[in-house]
Amino acid sequence: MKESKELICKMCRLFYAKGWVSGTGGGMTIRLDNDLALIAPSGIQKEEIQPEDLFLIKLDNSENTNYKIIEKPDNLNISACTSIFVQIFKQRPAAKAIIHSHSINAVMLTKITQYTEILLEKYEMLKGLQGGTYFGSHILPILDNVEHECDLAEAVGKAVKQYPLAHAVLVRDHGVYIWGDSPEKAKIHAECYDYLFAALLQEKTLKALNLIKG
Repeated sequence: MKESKELICKMCRLFYAKGWVSGTGGGMTIRLDNDLALIAPSGIQKEEIQPEDLFLIKLDNSENTNYKIIEKPDNLNISACTSIFVQIFKQRPAAKAIIHSHSINAVMLTKITQYTEILLEKYEMLKGLQGGTYFGSHILPILDNVEHECDLAEAVGKAVKQYPLAHAVLVRDHGVYIWGDSPEKAKIHAECYDYLFAALLQEKTLKALNLIKG
């Protein structure tokens, strides 16, 4: 558990440097054995998180919240993402880590479309996604934002179930939830998706200027 705590702190510092978790936003969880999960707290600058700041929960389907808090740091609040993380773990039993990013590329991509999904295709970086290929297509769902993040949990759970090949769910004007079968794979997925979001934004801009065909 110690190594997993240190890894969350390390990755949160990295994500802060990328601009994904600024202003106390965003978050991360790592799933341990025996249905336990470590979760970064809410309302704290992610680049300053220490191992002792993390919450430990147990996934429990018998509870209305679907989890129980096992360890709670003093004077800290559990992440508003927690119920969403739990839903993703429920729908993706193989997932071992989930990252919530406020990436500007993810947010802007949801602003330029009114559709409820986006199509990613013909980018080499798709190979960085589990099951992804250059010649294949990759579709991600887009959910509308809500005032209170916990109210997204049910919709996220349904979207994860509806898109079995996706490794992320976008939330309009908000950000993206990304997972992987290991913390390292979740990080790779997050970086690949951010690259793909940025590339698609530029592609749409160039098409609007008639600089490339499409």
